Amino acid sequence: MRTLPIRGRGAADNPANRFVPIELVPDPEAALDAEDPGVKTRFFEDSTRSIISTNDSPDVGFDASVNPYRGCEVGCIYCYARTFHEYLGFSTGLDFETRILVKKDAPELLRAELASPRWKPQVIALSGATDPYQPVERALRLTRGCLEVLAEARNPVQVVTKRDLVVRDIDLLGGLSAIGAASVHVSVTTLDQGLQRVMEPRGAAPYRRIEAIRRLAAGGVSVGVNVAPVIPGLTDHEVPSILEAAREAGAMTATYILLRLPFGIRELFDSWLEMHLPDRRDRVMGRVRETRGGRLYDPRFAVRGRGVGEYAAQIHSMFRVTAGRLGYETAPPPLSAESFRAPRSGAQLGLFDGV
Repeated sequence: MRTLPIRGRGAADNPANRFVPIELVPDPEAALDAEDPGVKTRFFEDSTRSIISTNDSPDVGFDASVNPYRGCEVGCIYCYARTFHEYLGFSTGLDFETRILVKKDAPELLRAELASPRWKPQVIALSGATDPYQPVERALRLTRGCLEVLAEARNPVQVVTKRDLVVRDIDLLGGLSAIGAASVHVSVTTLDQGLQRVMEPRGAAPYRRIEAIRRLAAGGVSVGVNVAPVIPGLTDHEVPSILEAAREAGAMTATYILLRLPFGIRELFDSWLEMHLPDRRDRVMGRVRETRGGRLYDPRFAVRGRGVGEYAAQIHSMFRVTAGRLGYETAPPPLSAESFRAPRSGAQLGLFDGV
């Protein structure tokens, strides 16, 4: 495993893909730096012909989601979505951050699916896996295009992001919120900017996330904070301060998720700790095991997001008591699909037409 970090990236190498028997091993004499093509981001067209994904997980607060991008430049080292990249033939490491599949027809595909008589109006999450406002969204505007379709159809949408680019779309989100059809959840893992820079290298700085909550609330958008993930032994002590900062900014709801380390993510995270926080590595991994019954991961529904044992119970109690003291709503109000109307169907101008 690589021993030196790469600026602007969460992972520092590419672990082998568990589904691919052939592994590319780079020349150990070759320097891996900012000029190396393996570190530069490359974008590939995703030719999928459907855009709405469904799930039946009892741990997820939505049944349908739209992901305009597969892979994510935000580069959160702990991201469970890294494992999905292996199904595309890539690695959970640098590949996840530097090989991004772009669904360039996402808005047109969404329009077609919402216009179909088979569509049953329901909440759509943007997005269920990777960040819908990752850096390339500023140029491609695919998330913006999907929101425009959702706003036209008045279909309820739930947005989850670590990027303050979401405030660009206050006009659409505010209009949907006015009819009870939109909410935004800003994920805040830490208020320590130094830690955030190496853990979530292309996420917005913590103060910018709090400011995004403030601007969304001022714009009439229903907004909450996700204290996620809570990392035992590293960020759990910040839960009260994150809740206080977000509440002061206007967040009305709050949730938390305990760190999840499925499959190869546990090795990536352990290597990251060894590289950036070697003096805290044993403590953090020990605390993770303490909240997972002695293991690093427990995949059971209802347990994987909360953990087990006394330490996990302490985190839950601290969150619950603080959220109650600050006046957070105990549960977000359900989003409404009552105002849904099928969007106009028909051919639309393609994203790259005329370019």
